[in-house]
Amino acid sequence: MAKTWSIVFGFICFSVSAQQANVVTANFSENTFFEFVNKIEAQTSYQFYFDPESVDSLKVSGDFFAATIQTVLNRVFEGTHFEFSIYNNSIFITKGKHVYISLPAGFLETENFVQSTEPTFDYSQFDRSEKLIEASERVYIIGKPSPGEYATLSGYIKDIKSGEPLIGSSIYIVNPTIGVSTDQFGRYSLKLPKGTHHIKIESLGMKATHRIVLLNSNGNLDIELGEDVVSLKEVLVHSERNEQVNGVQMGSQKLDIKLMKQVPLALGETDILKVMTTLPGVQTVGEGTSGLNVRGGATSQNLILFNDAFIYNPSHLFGFFSSFNPDVIKSVELFKSGVTADYGGRLSSVIDVRSREGNLKRFSGSGGLSPITGRLTLEGPLIKDKTSFLIGVRSTYSDWLLKKVANKNIQNSTASFYDITASLHHLVNSKNSLFISGYVSSDQFKLNNDTLYKYKNQNISIKWKSMINSKLYANFISSYSNYAFSISNFSNPLNAFEMNFVSSQISIKTDFNYSLNKKHSLTAGASLIRYQIEPGNLKPEDPRSNVKQTTLQTEQAFESALYLGDNYEMNHKISIYYGVRYSLYRNVGPKEVYTYANGLPYQVNNEVDTLHYSTGSTVANYGGLEPRISLRYILNPTSSVKLSYNRMRQYIQQISNTTAIAPTDIWKLCDSFIKPQIGDQFSVGHYKNWKGGQVETSLEAYYKTTENMLDYKNGAILFLNQHLETDVLNGKGKSYGIEFLIKKSTGKLNGWLSYTYSRSLLQTIGQFPSETVNEGKYYASNYDKPHAVNFIGNYKFNQRINFSLNMVYSTGRPITIPIAKYDFNGADRVYYSERNQFRIPDYFRIDISFNIEGSHKLKKLAHSSWTFAIYNLLGRHNPYSVYFANQNGVIKGYQLSIFAQPIPTITYNFRF
Repeated sequence: MAKTWSIVFGFICFSVSAQQANVVTANFSENTFFEFVNKIEAQTSYQFYFDPESVDSLKVSGDFFAATIQTVLNRVFEGTHFEFSIYNNSIFITKGKHVYISLPAGFLETENFVQSTEPTFDYSQFDRSEKLIEASERVYIIGKPSPGEYATLSGYIKDIKSGEPLIGSSIYIVNPTIGVSTDQFGRYSLKLPKGTHHIKIESLGMKATHRIVLLNSNGNLDIELGEDVVSLKEVLVHSERNEQVNGVQMGSQKLDIKLMKQVPLALGETDILKVMTTLPGVQTVGEGTSGLNVRGGATSQNLILFNDAFIYNPSHLFGFFSSFNPDVIKSVELFKSGVTADYGGRLSSVIDVRSREGNLKRFSGSGGLSPITGRLTLEGPLIKDKTSFLIGVRSTYSDWLLKKVANKNIQNSTASFYDITASLHHLVNSKNSLFISGYVSSDQFKLNNDTLYKYKNQNISIKWKSMINSKLYANFISSYSNYAFSISNFSNPLNAFEMNFVSSQISIKTDFNYSLNKKHSLTAGASLIRYQIEPGNLKPEDPRSNVKQTTLQTEQAFESALYLGDNYEMNHKISIYYGVRYSLYRNVGPKEVYTYANGLPYQVNNEVDTLHYSTGSTVANYGGLEPRISLRYILNPTSSVKLSYNRMRQYIQQISNTTAIAPTDIWKLCDSFIKPQIGDQFSVGHYKNWKGGQVETSLEAYYKTTENMLDYKNGAILFLNQHLETDVLNGKGKSYGIEFLIKKSTGKLNGWLSYTYSRSLLQTIGQFPSETVNEGKYYASNYDKPHAVNFIGNYKFNQRINFSLNMVYSTGRPITIPIAKYDFNGADRVYYSERNQFRIPDYFRIDISFNIEGSHKLKKLAHSSWTFAIYNLLGRHNPYSVYFANQNGVIKGYQLSIFAQPIPTITYNFRF
């Protein structure tokens, strides 16, 4: 053990003179060890390396004047089990073991040098923990000696239990500071000076580790990490503290699925979209809704991807549940600004959700039961270490709960949903792999045996991942997405009907990532999307029905894009990402386009002609450049500032008469009348870590403008409208705000606090007075909520019991209300306020939950846990909406609340 520990610290002799040049003058009085380290590192060139958990309770006292570091550490650790070793300017602290700093005689003739990748020696005789220890204590020789100053180390970071790649893992060296994060496929590519390096690897939810690498030339090194089962949420700081300060990307958040499962939510179901609303800059318009408004944008302006396939409607049961089964999710990443050039098609945000690829090593399962939902996930190898599968099923059985409600209308209602997620992962060889993913969901809801609403999502994606060489990676992706809803009513034969809507798209995409040299990492790619929308088909469902058959013409379009980006490390302080995306959109026939008289508003009675376009002919063309740039400047090792600008274009719009997302919202392709939305966003941010990375803070400000925002005329008809252009208006929008986040990710007490001040404003000035809204002045959008405060706190009593508290406050959303009545030609008329001039009451809610885990014995048939939660602990009647009705000539206002009382839930979770 002594021999192998010595490898960790290099191959050259220990320099005593270098240590004596650093002396310490400081006073300590019951300081934490973290405070002690920060003070020593501030006045010397030493850097400390230690396990944070081992020094949690260690206190430091003493006065030192011009003392050597050896003298200081001898006094600090006197009478304890701690030991220290110094190599150059690195200090290694261990507990209960000694670390050697020189190589034993004859070491170079032993087998401890391992070349290339980890699988070159047999681990079968070790258990998992021993395997990780052996891996971190060996030296890996990469390549053969070759000319040149630098070489590229690349490979995959994987889960040791399942063999799945780990997204967003950090791999870096400290001196000089060089690091990267693994991409969406768990790959990394690190350009380093040739020679010996102590490489650190950290990942969300996994135990941090290290490797000693002798880098002679370009080569591969795959690394496996074990799960951090001791302190579930403390690993958050490991994966993000370096990325937040050192990374170029700003306005992004990576969410830990394990942490999300502890946030108390309504009806006891983990919901990644609702957890996102606790982050700065992300809001929703009402209780229970799954639609997100990011930095003042509409819900339709979010690009939601599930394994690279677009999700049209991310909700179940009208927004009470999200479409994503938490047991199959591996990673969730939200981009609010500084979006890289490989993403496009939406203005506000990108939500990239990826499922796990299945366990390559053993069969396993997980699931859970709550009062209204149940879920089960199974995974395992079809061919061990070669091919894996994963299938997750989730469903609801909520009708029994509706029968318990006293209201007869509710008792006669029904509501249900299910979703199925499946994937197949195959390792073709060491450089190529295939991943196939499929998702299907179905919902239906009927109120009082009346109208039946049904909607479904379907998508499939196929990805081929290839490592062409140590510098060049390639991905080839194809996907299909389909969303359909229907509304039907058969209660009365005279008006029995069914209406259907279908939207689908097929896309192909290729991405390339090339490490040009130490300073430049290039990305490039191309994509093509084919849209097809059936905007409405109404048909009678009974021979006696008076409903007239109506079918709107099918819409088709193609959207293509090319992009190129470069991550440029100018020096250790300045890093720049710059990229450009060129998108081209073409709306094609067959199609009939109505024309209207010049100089008159678009109205049906002003229609003068109809243009006929044949199959494949161009109806409308749009396109343009979408530049992106981000800059990071390191102020000091714990803080940085960042700037970003990006332009986005959106060629598909959502037509909706509701503020929140609804299953009956329809999608509309840009055409001769409806132009693409164009958004420009400028952002600036300051990022600071405190107490050795235990506490993270960020402050971001943004300003965003949007062209061609859709608005609607008063009394607009949105469904089955063959002349939709006569009821929509083009406006423009602007939004701006400041976002603050403080997060503590270690210790028994942890969590985050966020505050957002934001405004979202619209302006609609038409060609004619009848098409101008609010006299042409800016007015608040439906999702303008200036103030939002969110607090998430977790306290871990012990390894089995933890408590979570969730507090939410936000300004009420805008509303237009009747403010007067007047008589016009003998009839009473209602006079309304200016558009969105007033607001509904502010929103405030407190939730709590307890999570109790079973014993942590390794050899058990199944591991289980219980979650007890109370949603809306105070029973506040938070308004979902305020509406008005005329009753006997008197206008009365009413408030609708979704959850007006505490909602207790209990959930049983298991895994085996």
